[in-house]
Amino acid sequence: MVRIDVENIVNSLALAPVSVAPEYQKKGIGSQLIYAALKNAKELSYRSVIVLGHKDYYPKFGFKLASLWNIKAPFEVPDEVFMALELTDNSLENVHGIIQYSKAFSE
Repeated sequence: MVRIDVENIVNSLALAPVSVAPEYQKKGIGSQLIYAALKNAKELSYRSVIVLGHKDYYPKFGFKLASLWNIKAPFEVPDEVFMALELTDNSLENVHGIIQYSKAFSE
């Protein structure tokens, strides 16, 4: 889980970049994993997901530039690889700020 630092803290999820062993790539395994993770997140009542990942891969799942909501990473990162996804309509409307990752991401 991550937090978006705004006047009222908003909880979100972070999706770690997905990697599939080269001999299993191009078979839809990564996509299936991501779709399952997003489905589970929504079932658990999370409203948004953040990802730092490939600019050409994650948009096919609905991820958009986090900067569209003025959501920023807590470190320097190219704008095109830091993305967010609304799991429910307008869940990031009026949300802005800097992502606060849990300790697990820095260990």
